[in-house]
Amino acid sequence: MPKPLRGILVKHRELLKFAVVGGTTFLVDNGVWYLLKLTVLETKPTTAKAIAIIVAVIVSYILNSEWSFRTRGGRQRHHEAALFFVISGVAIAVNLVPLYVSRYVLDLEVPHVSFLVQEIADFTSGSVIGMLLAMVFRFWGFKKWVFPDELGHRRRDNDAVVRKLPQR
Repeated sequence: MPKPLRGILVKHRELLKFAVVGGTTFLVDNGVWYLLKLTVLETKPTTAKAIAIIVAVIVSYILNSEWSFRTRGGRQRHHEAALFFVISGVAIAVNLVPLYVSRYVLDLEVPHVSFLVQEIADFTSGSVIGMLLAMVFRFWGFKKWVFPDELGHRRRDNDAVVRKLPQR
């Protein structure tokens, strides 16, 4: 890596890791959503999206706590998880609003529009606009409340102590 680029990447490593986790959960979310939406929940796209987001949030918690924000936090696991899921619950509502508006306020659904227009509107509102809004909210909420930096120093210090202990 060129030195200037390396400095930027190191400075924003949490954001980059968060983005990788986001890309992974984007695939999980959309895979589950379309599986449900095109099969058992064909008439309930918002419900299918909510279930898909919940599955993606569980994957997100594991990846973010163990990788993206590993050096932050420091709370007991159950407290950290509770905060994570509260923030994620609000983010689910943020994510669903554009899809709900698209389907039920703007009537971008069959028979008012073609199936292709409906699917493009669903994807744009639910998987692009909604997900971007929820991602911004989650990143801010996770850094501020779930994995705050002031608690992370303790976790980093404990990790350093553990690494320095003699191995048996």
